[in-house]
Amino acid sequence: MNTSRRASLLCAMLPIFAGSISVADAADPRAPAAAPVFEQWRETPHRGGDDLMTAGLGLAGLRASVAPAFANPASPTAGEARRRAIWSSWRGIADLTPGGGFGEIYGTLQSAPGREFSAYGRIPGASQPHRVLVQIPDNFDPARRCLVATASSGSRGIYGAISVAGSWGLAHGCAVAYTDKGAGSDYYDLDAGTGFQADGTPAADGALAFAPAKGTAAHGVAFKHAHSGDNPEADWGQHLVQAVQFGLQALDRAYPQSAPFTPANTRTLGVGVSNGGGAVLRAAEIEGNWFDAMVAGEPNVSVAGAAPLYDFVTQAALLMPCALLAVDDLPQPPVQAQARPVWTQQCAALRTAGLVQGEDTQAQAHSAREQLAKAGLSEGALRAGAFSTGFDLWRAIAVTYASAYGGYAAGQHPCGYTFSATAADGKPGTASAELRASWWGEAGGIPPGSGVMLVDGNAAQAPNDPLRGLSCLRSLSTGDSADAKRVRAGIARAAAKAPRTGLPIVVIHGIDDGLVPISLTSDRYVPLARAAGAQIAYWRLTNAQHFDSLLAFPDYRKRYVPLLPYLFAAMDQVWNHLEDPARGLPQDALIQTTPRAEAPLQPAQLSIPSASGR
Repeated sequence: MNTSRRASLLCAMLPIFAGSISVADAADPRAPAAAPVFEQWRETPHRGGDDLMTAGLGLAGLRASVAPAFANPASPTAGEARRRAIWSSWRGIADLTPGGGFGEIYGTLQSAPGREFSAYGRIPGASQPHRVLVQIPDNFDPARRCLVATASSGSRGIYGAISVAGSWGLAHGCAVAYTDKGAGSDYYDLDAGTGFQADGTPAADGALAFAPAKGTAAHGVAFKHAHSGDNPEADWGQHLVQAVQFGLQALDRAYPQSAPFTPANTRTLGVGVSNGGGAVLRAAEIEGNWFDAMVAGEPNVSVAGAAPLYDFVTQAALLMPCALLAVDDLPQPPVQAQARPVWTQQCAALRTAGLVQGEDTQAQAHSAREQLAKAGLSEGALRAGAFSTGFDLWRAIAVTYASAYGGYAAGQHPCGYTFSATAADGKPGTASAELRASWWGEAGGIPPGSGVMLVDGNAAQAPNDPLRGLSCLRSLSTGDSADAKRVRAGIARAAAKAPRTGLPIVVIHGIDDGLVPISLTSDRYVPLARAAGAQIAYWRLTNAQHFDSLLAFPDYRKRYVPLLPYLFAAMDQVWNHLEDPARGLPQDALIQTTPRAEAPLQPAQLSIPSASGR
């Protein structure tokens, strides 16, 4: 793979009608007493060379290693910003490489002309809005009304789930409702006083999608997930329900002669991956029969009474660089020749701090590995975690989530971390107008990436203590300080509860997931749900890790299969059951898979199980 293609992939992974409307169907017992009011409504047509599915790029355009251009790099049009956001969203989630199977044996990239409705929603009590967007294809049939609701994976922008929910829903003639669930790529340049408008273009004022509180004295870059003060994860389920509500209101506008569209007369499927999968399971808790079925892939979900994922993330940030030196045959990237010296230094620092034992690097690595195994991490998940380790994702995630859980504003992180534009010399600097303009379309929602860097204030304050920042992040999970209690209170608010009974749910997870380990998430959630009487099927996949887009690298596709085919299969099976109850629902399965290596992926290698009753 050439250097520009690799850099583009890694960057993608790390990531007008004004007014409002309120519609409630008093005759529908499942409607809320007061439907939410959505602000900054926009309606845009997308036909001809600009469709809903790929913004007119098609497969060739999505595969291109260079982002769609802006005529004026410092001032893109709304259409240009949207096209780049869709390009980035596809590439960050799906494996679109030749032979990978997307569009051939699963998923579709067929053109989907139609309309988009977008707006800002707001969770009661939240200081910042979340984006909602609905795509309504021209072949939507009000007589067979259906809605797919989804939340972006990771902290991605509003199109972050297009390769899953958009591809399946639009192909089935359904409207597709999206939410960025209070995160997204609406970065704010604190020095220039510039954020992003509803249409994705940069602006210094007006109705911005995210703007820090007035009087913020911090410098650098702020972003909504870390700096909104709203702890968005605690409300992921509400975000997804509001996406459904916005979808129904948008359908009322699009088809007034067929209104009202309600949960009672519109079939609704919730689907999401990673954090989006966590949002799906959180929405399943909420009373109101908003959904007819749910499909959650590799969900980031923590349950009360068990160690939260933040606990593991901070442990991994400290220990995994060292622990990987005790594991053979690691996938590349990261390039091992470059990583090993850094990881060796980490082992030595851990030994000095008394966090691992052993007189030499190998003994120290085994000590770190044993601690991660005790925390529940399998060897397969540890091996797959090499990617997150090599690209410093553990630290970036820990910094962002600690800030969100504690509700800290920009410049107030308890461990001294900030974010800044990256100057030409690789050091913190100010952002050019061209760089700022690219953030909405390209940023993954959590820096580093897209010209924004994570700045460790501990490096200058304690240059002889390389673990100071990581140890501080860890202490927020294990310590007894006021900040630790504040962060843990936010974590507790985000714990999942059992879903409501009678709702069909499918949970899908790769056994080798190195970012959201199955043993710490789905393996805990499914028993909780079943104990409460949930109707849940659990698919566990061998040879599957977290990032389908990593299969663009040869060393990953010889080891792993994509996860998305199973999301599409599960959606097909639950949808068929909803159409005809005689067609069974998915059942539990331990799925034995075969990676494709360099040959084109074949259906038999996926071993997708059939639904019961076939």
